[in-house]
Amino acid sequence: MSRNYKFHDQEKPYFVTLTTVLWIDVFTRRIYKDLFVENILYCIENKGLIVYCWCLMSNHAHLIIGTGDLTMQGILRDFKKYTSKALIKKIKQNAAESRKSWMEWLFPRAGQKNPNNREYQFWQQHNQPKVVDYHEIIEQKMDYIHRNPVKAGWVQRPEDFLYSSARTYAGQEGMLPVEVIR
Repeated sequence: MSRNYKFHDQEKPYFVTLTTVLWIDVFTRRIYKDLFVENILYCIENKGLIVYCWCLMSNHAHLIIGTGDLTMQGILRDFKKYTSKALIKKIKQNAAESRKSWMEWLFPRAGQKNPNNREYQFWQQHNQPKVVDYHEIIEQKMDYIHRNPVKAGWVQRPEDFLYSSARTYAGQEGMLPVEVIR
């Protein structure tokens, strides 16, 4: 991993993007989105992950995160490893998944191109963490994250999208505990 893609200062929040290989639209089904959310919640409750802002799209997630305990690199590594296995298993078990054979064909082929994998690859290797330590940068990234579903045409207002912290910032109950930045 390039030095530019590492977390250098654990005390600061970082903007990260987690993207499926080949930009495969996995998160179009609620069962897969909920698994993603459950595992972020696990990292919050058990690994010291702090989530300031987040949004899950069909093939990627944007987050502004920090940590109080473990390293962010370690948390994200474990999160990606666990969710990739769990999501592949869910896809294989989902008899109603119309794209099952297509995804079961793509993930192993993506894995074959990476010598670090044994069977398949679900997430792209990089997270491209960017420190967001100035208020203007944080606001710009939060606006970008929360407007993603609006830009995609899924909702008219950011707070209408369930899988996002925009709800919390609008004073509604969100899916994840978020440390609100004011």
